[in-house]
Amino acid sequence: MGDQGGGMAQAETIREHRVVRDGIERPGIEHLGTYTYHGGYEALKLAAGYLTPAELIGMVTDSGLNGRGGALFPTGRKWETARAAPGTPYLVVNGDESEPGSFKDRELMEKLPHRVLEGALIAALAVGADEVIVFVRGEYDLAHARLEAAVEEARQAGVIGRLAPVRVRLHRSAGAYICGEETALIEALEDRRPMPRGKPPYPAVSGLHHRPTVVNNVETLANLPAILTRGPHWYRTLGTPDAPGTRVFSVSGLVVRPGNYECELGVPLDRLIEDLAGGVRPGHRLKAVIPGGTSTPVLPAAHAGVRMTPRDLAEAGSMLGTASVIVYDETACMVDAARNMGRFYRDESCGKCTPCRDGTELMFEILGRIEEGRGEAEDIDRLLRLCDYTPREAVCALGSGAVAPVLSTLTHFRDEYDAHLAEGRCPVRRAYEVEGECFPVLDRRPGDGPGGGA
Repeated sequence: MGDQGGGMAQAETIREHRVVRDGIERPGIEHLGTYTYHGGYEALKLAAGYLTPAELIGMVTDSGLNGRGGALFPTGRKWETARAAPGTPYLVVNGDESEPGSFKDRELMEKLPHRVLEGALIAALAVGADEVIVFVRGEYDLAHARLEAAVEEARQAGVIGRLAPVRVRLHRSAGAYICGEETALIEALEDRRPMPRGKPPYPAVSGLHHRPTVVNNVETLANLPAILTRGPHWYRTLGTPDAPGTRVFSVSGLVVRPGNYECELGVPLDRLIEDLAGGVRPGHRLKAVIPGGTSTPVLPAAHAGVRMTPRDLAEAGSMLGTASVIVYDETACMVDAARNMGRFYRDESCGKCTPCRDGTELMFEILGRIEEGRGEAEDIDRLLRLCDYTPREAVCALGSGAVAPVLSTLTHFRDEYDAHLAEGRCPVRRAYEVEGECFPVLDRRPGDGPGGGA
């Protein structure tokens, strides 16, 4: 895409541009010998032997690298804040990845554990950390095993200890979605129930055990070896001027080839779906897309040509988030999709604040009534009031995430809600003879009923 961030011909086929996923298919790349044979840890040697912490932070700042976990906070600025704060910092690798639709970090930890580790060690040198803690999602057994093996190989080879004089340990998550929020993650590391802390102070100033704490996403750190070896100016030739670099897009849903695809930022969403994921199933048509994980608003097919940058997606009414693309065709009921996502946020709310704890419960209850044909006209107004109140009063972004699928489907697919109310049944299932739930759920609370409604 280049610096101009735009001149891609409509007929040109989109291909991957691998930076963090470079070499991911090489046999044995998860082992130290293969990784170093193909240039692994050269960036760490550069950081340890030739660059000062200030120079490292300057390179990352100049590259324009932002966090890849969803918040998009400038990486260099976070590092600079922690470096300047009193006390010795911690470096925490966020590998919890609990956003529905996201599986990019899992692949990186499983297949390129040394690249993730190298990025973490570079970050530790930059901020002056004496300990690296890798927080791994509890369900990711293979990722944990591969990282554990990589850490041991690096210790035996002197990469950890001699080249990077830090301690490295792994921590397995208990599986709470809220741990994607960095202060809740820190609470879990301190052996407490994960709940978001009030801010300020921010973790970069006072985090784990009241010390400065940098929390970086797995994909964010995996960019660092390439940025150091090829330079920040090279990195800025990728993507667009206001969104440099690449993103790993996790594409799932009703597509032919679901999977992870790394492209320059600015790639058109519809081309990503068509050229790389094979488009929607044969004989079907695109209906809606979630561009950044379920906590980002749904877009209708008419918006599918949007370029995948934070600014373009914001103008279209959504967000880049974790770059987790979920695709729906015309057989999907958007009320049922909103209810399915509502069930997730109801169950994953940590319960700390009443608006989120009770608001997610009420939204799921109302959506269940509508989908099952028991709704009433006032339910739409009730949903809209909840969508206004919940994110304003919630302590963390889970409130906004819970509202996103509800408010966006009400905005773009209001006719489906109205048809549910008028007909007393799901018009999409009737039209396409879809039996049962669009998204079967294996574990329900007592009283959820066969269709999931409370």
